[in-house]
Amino acid sequence: MGSLHHPSVADRKKMSVIRWLLVALLVASSVEEVRSSASDHKYKPGDEVPLYANKIGPFHNPSETYRFFDLPFCLPAHLKEKPEALGEVLNGDRLVSAPYKLDFMVDKDSEIVCRKTLTKDEVSKFRSAVTKDYYFQMYYDDLPFWGFLGKVEKDKTDPNEEKYYLFKHLHFEIHYNNDRVIEINAKADPNAVVDLTEDKEVEVEFMYTVRWKETNVPYESRMEKYAKSSSQPHHLEIHWFSIINSCVTVLLLTGFLATILMRVLKNDFVKYAHDEEAADDQEETGWKYIHGDVFRYPKYKSLFAAALGSGSQLFALALFIFILALVGVFYPYNRGALFTALVVIYALTSGIAGYTAASFYHQLEGTNWVRNLLLTGCLFCGPLFLTFCFLNTVAIAYTATAALPFGTIVVIVLIWTLVTSPLLVLGGIAGKNSKAEFQAPVRTTKYPREIPPLPWYRQTIPQMAMSGFLPFSAIYIELYYIFASVWGHRIYTIYSILFIVFIILLIVTAFITVALTYFQLAAEDHEWWWRSFLCGGSTGVFIFGYCLYYYYERSDMSGFMQTSFFFGYMACICYGFFLMLGMVGFRAALFFVRHIYLSIKCE
Repeated sequence: MGSLHHPSVADRKKMSVIRWLLVALLVASSVEEVRSSASDHKYKPGDEVPLYANKIGPFHNPSETYRFFDLPFCLPAHLKEKPEALGEVLNGDRLVSAPYKLDFMVDKDSEIVCRKTLTKDEVSKFRSAVTKDYYFQMYYDDLPFWGFLGKVEKDKTDPNEEKYYLFKHLHFEIHYNNDRVIEINAKADPNAVVDLTEDKEVEVEFMYTVRWKETNVPYESRMEKYAKSSSQPHHLEIHWFSIINSCVTVLLLTGFLATILMRVLKNDFVKYAHDEEAADDQEETGWKYIHGDVFRYPKYKSLFAAALGSGSQLFALALFIFILALVGVFYPYNRGALFTALVVIYALTSGIAGYTAASFYHQLEGTNWVRNLLLTGCLFCGPLFLTFCFLNTVAIAYTATAALPFGTIVVIVLIWTLVTSPLLVLGGIAGKNSKAEFQAPVRTTKYPREIPPLPWYRQTIPQMAMSGFLPFSAIYIELYYIFASVWGHRIYTIYSILFIVFIILLIVTAFITVALTYFQLAAEDHEWWWRSFLCGGSTGVFIFGYCLYYYYERSDMSGFMQTSFFFGYMACICYGFFLMLGMVGFRAALFFVRHIYLSIKCE
């Protein structure tokens, strides 16, 4: 018998190297297996492709959505929830594993998901869902698809009666290109139904069929079909008509200002120059007469500075959102990206609000800057927070997915505490210590002049109605498409057109505020500060008026939850527009007033 051979040190080193190479290969192959699943959307035949059920709800009430398994569907063998980002949770997404198994390139014929006996309560739940036109949403390899749960038909024997049917057989048609999924459609078999009309136990067999088809559409273009609805020629024509309508408004307004206002101003300058050369004791009239009062600081200057700060922050937020949209961050069904961006950018821009408010408050010789900062921080966030608390309570009562989990609320509170508030304070300190002084080209007198009695149409409310109508008329056509995407199932993708409309809105707001400010000063009314802010922001009131029209005339929304969500959040958005456009209007008016008083000599 040969003796056992003991490996030498060199052999042991070789074996350990081989062992390490084998481990490395195993790790590499396992990594390759992981990579070939969902991370890079590449699959081999027979690979499991992730399918998640998201939510269900009435088709006409986009905010009223519930978890998929709130209805008694077949549960998968291993029910697991997909972890979601902040924006997805805010969007009401609650993804869980679906009971269907759609492996890559594996066809299936009438595969049974499960057999179950629906109790009377379960039949009632399904019937209620079918009556309210419930739809479901799922994600397959991050591609969204939808379907309806059932149908309502007239009874053939008695036309006054209705029959309620639940679809029990889903047909999946999936298109692939090499190793990637390109498109998925789900259709219910209209003949495979379960009658839910009566309150009795029902035996049901849920089934599904899968068909795979090859396509030449490249993977990079697979999201384009979702964007096509808003970029169809018919819709594009309407969008461009909206822009042309807005441009005509701008041209008319600028033409009006250039001809009327500049001619009037020129006459004023000539007249005042002539007055100075003539007898000095001649009585002044018009806007020159109130030169000693026009730069008198407004009432409630802390609130005014806070409103300017909040408006500046919201303006910065809108600009950053447009930049992200134009570079393609918010492509269709990038779940929750917009909500995440809104929360993060709002938190990061709070320093702008603090700096603007404190700096302007300092220029107005304000002293209580701590109260001013608190006011700035709460002016927009306060109403938004109160609205959210009420609406979240409603969503909890409805057990809807719009109700934010406690963890998400904690995250938002932490963002507000650790990012928003410190940046607001830092911006406030920088603004308070800024050496900027208020640039008034004329001295302010000690005592204010009395404002002469003015006709009714020169009062604040009629002026706001006049100033809000023109900017609103420049954007109202585009508003329908925005509402249809936010409060419906359309997708808005033409951000370049939206950006042009936004720029036009800013220009029209600035011009109309300047024109009304001139007429106010010409009538010897020197309290233009708040008036210019209110006139600039009045477009927000018109947008809220459009909300009422859209809800009652253009949408099929119903129910307390959907109504409260629509009007609650739209009120906050319109209030945000009011602050932002009010800031734009005031800044334009301030620039104009400084310019005209610099152009004349005042004692």
